[in-house]
Formats: sequence, C-alpha cells, structure tokens
Amino acid sequence: MCNTKSVKEQRLKVAAFKCGPDYIDPMFHSEIIETNSRNIDLFLCGERQARYLFAKNSENTDVSVVEGVMGFYDGVGGNTGENSSWDISNKLGIPAVLVVNCKGASVSVAAMIKGYLDFDKNRIEAVVLNNVSKHMYKMYKETIENRLGIRVAGYMPFEPEAVIGSRHLGLVTAKEIGSLKQKTELLAAIAEETIDLDLLLDIANNAEHFDYEKIEVEQISDVRIAVAKDRAFCFYYQDSLELLEKMGAKLIYFSPTEDIRLTEDVDGLILGGGYPELYLEKLSKNAGMINSIRAAWREGMPIYAECGGFMYLGKSINSYAMTHIIEPGFEMTEKLQNFGYVTLTAKDNTMLLEHGESATAHEFHYSKNDSDSGSLTARKASGKTWETGYCKENVFALYPHIHFWGNIQMAARFIKKCEEYKK
Repeated sequence: MCNTKSVKEQRLKVAAFKCGPDYIDPMFHSEIIETNSRNIDLFLCGERQARYLFAKNSENTDVSVVEGVMGFYDGVGGNTGENSSWDISNKLGIPAVLVVNCKGASVSVAAMIKGYLDFDKNRIEAVVLNNVSKHMYKMYKETIENRLGIRVAGYMPFEPEAVIGSRHLGLVTAKEIGSLKQKTELLAAIAEETIDLDLLLDIANNAEHFDYEKIEVEQISDVRIAVAKDRAFCFYYQDSLELLEKMGAKLIYFSPTEDIRLTEDVDGLILGGGYPELYLEKLSKNAGMINSIRAAWREGMPIYAECGGFMYLGKSINSYAMTHIIEPGFEMTEKLQNFGYVTLTAKDNTMLLEHGESATAHEFHYSKNDSDSGSLTARKASGKTWETGYCKENVFALYPHIHFWGNIQMAARFIKKCEEYKK
C-alpha cells in the first residue's frame, strides 16, 4: 500500500505524544521508539505551556505522532469537549487521523465517520479502519471515500498474537511484557502491508506552521532529589521531571522494592504513582527502605507523593504495613473511587501551596483510605467537591496527580524546600 522501502530507508526520527493525563500509553511509546514520550494536556498545563512543550519536544525530529484520548470529542467531562483530542488538534494545529473500530458493522461505519466529520469544525484529514479483514477492506474504502470524500489511509486486521493484557488502571505496563518487541514488530510488519504510511507522512508534512512562546525557567539550586522508580512506582510526567532538572535538581532514581535504603546526600524525596498494590509483600518486608524513608522524614526532608506514593506513606495497604508516615490505612476496592480532572485548593498553608491557592490535577484510583478529611479541597467541573491529601510540615501527599508545568510555582517551592533542608 505504500513505498515501505522508502519509509525504512529514511530512518525517521519520531517524537511521540499522548493527549490527556495517561501514564501507561507513553510508557509503550517510549519503549517502542526508544525515546521519551510526552503528554499534551491543556487542562493540566494550560495552552501556553502545552504549545511550548509540544514545540520543544518536537525539535530535531522528522515527525511527531500524537495519540488521542478516549473518543475524539471527549475531554474534561460534562457537555464540553475542552482538552479532548479534537480540542488539542484544533488549538495546536495538529492534523487528525481518525481510527475507527469496524467490528460488527459495515455501511454504518460510514455513517459513524460522517457524524465525527460533521459534529464540529475539525482537522480530520483521513481515517484508518480497525478490525477489518483484507477481503472486506475494499468495500469499506470505496463506500467511505465515495460517500464522504475523506481519504482512507488503510486498515489493521485483528491479530491475536499482538493482544496486550489489561488490569484495573488500564493496560499492563510496557516493561511487564516480555514479548513486547515481538508484538510490535509483528504489528509493524502488518502495518507496512495495510497502512498507507506515505499518505500519513504527507499529512504530517503539510501541517500548518506552529507558533509558540518560549518559556524561560529559573535555575534555583543544585539539590539532589531521590525519585522512586520501579514497577511499583512508575507513573511520572517526563516533562515534570525535566522541569525539576532545569531548575537545577539532580534526580537520583531508586527502587523502594529492591534497594535497602535511600542514597546518601539526597535533599528531597518524590514517590510517584503506580501499582504498589501488586508488590505489597516486597514493600512491606523491605524494612531497610521503610526505616530509611522514616528517618529522612523525621529529619525534615521534603517529601512529595502522589497516588501510589501517597498510599506507601500510609500505615498500611490491604493490612500490609507501609512507612506509616501518615496515619490513614489504605484498602483496594473493586470500583473506581474518584476519576477525572480536578482543581485543588489548599485549606491551610502547606509546603507547596499557600492557603487559598489552587492547582490543576487529575485523579484516578481504585483504592480508598480510612480518613474522611484532607488538606486540600478537590473540585470537578460538575461542581462535586471532596477533601483529599495529607499536606503537613515537610510532607505534601495526595491522590491526584499534578503536572509541574501547569503549576510551576509548586516545582520551584519544592526545590527551595530541598535547598533549605540541604543547608
């Protein structure tokens, strides 16, 4: 369907992005293309920052591929399409290729595509058909192109050998799949036969000129920050980590499941989200690491923890003892507890937010704790509110995830707190 030899020989340098707040999909991008994938999120970061990050992370590359989120028009929730794939495509001038699941339908696929095309002003340039067999593809293509005038850039058949498992927070993570390389190579080989890659590259090459404002970041201090990063704690926005580095921090990665203590001479601690519930026995039995973190906390080391990291700071998870830096215990449940974009407002002065200050965030978890109070008020666009977080003295711990590029002052304050501790 395309000049696959030219595509291979070009050895294109690709930048990968994910619309929205998801952590797991960028892990797959990063593992497959061997470079860090980034998130584009207008709610968490704001349009100015999102435009800058998209431009900065696309520098010195041949093509940027942006994966959408949920349905094309689904965004922050309610009756608005803000921060949806459609919204990001329009505001950043990114041409869109609609991937349509054709399973169980024939001519109705054309009607569905027409609905997307006509629903609102958009930048949809082509469609790719999913779950389509080779002998049915010609019929789909003729119907769609003749009736709608939109280009069909190929199809993907169902391939059982490439199926990836999932769990309560979505797909299993990329590093858990030993056969990921074989699966992606299989899909790539199929795509070279069924997808018009030259057409997709042509669409990318004809994207409109992109304007953005460069954002300068103050270099604050050369502090050393320990960052938990292993299979239990792996949910991080790459741009957030790099923002801390731009401010002067050196990030020291460690594993709460495998390492027996924090690295010496660190000035702060970050515990990201992830799947601690899958490694409870290892975490609970690692007394050396628990004692090391507790000692750092007692000495006043600044600690920032999100979701899974928040749970690790608690008394227990499913009755397995954790660090017990904060009092609540945590239990896993069978249903989603809180989900979606929120605005957080500090009820009192905290390490990273002063009384009345707000931050944008995203919350998504199946666990709950046995405390009904919190240091922050979370508010959804629907008006629903609840209390969350433990933010006292040198600890800022909460369920929601925060992107530091949308809340730069929080990153700066964390660096300054680490500098104070260092001195």
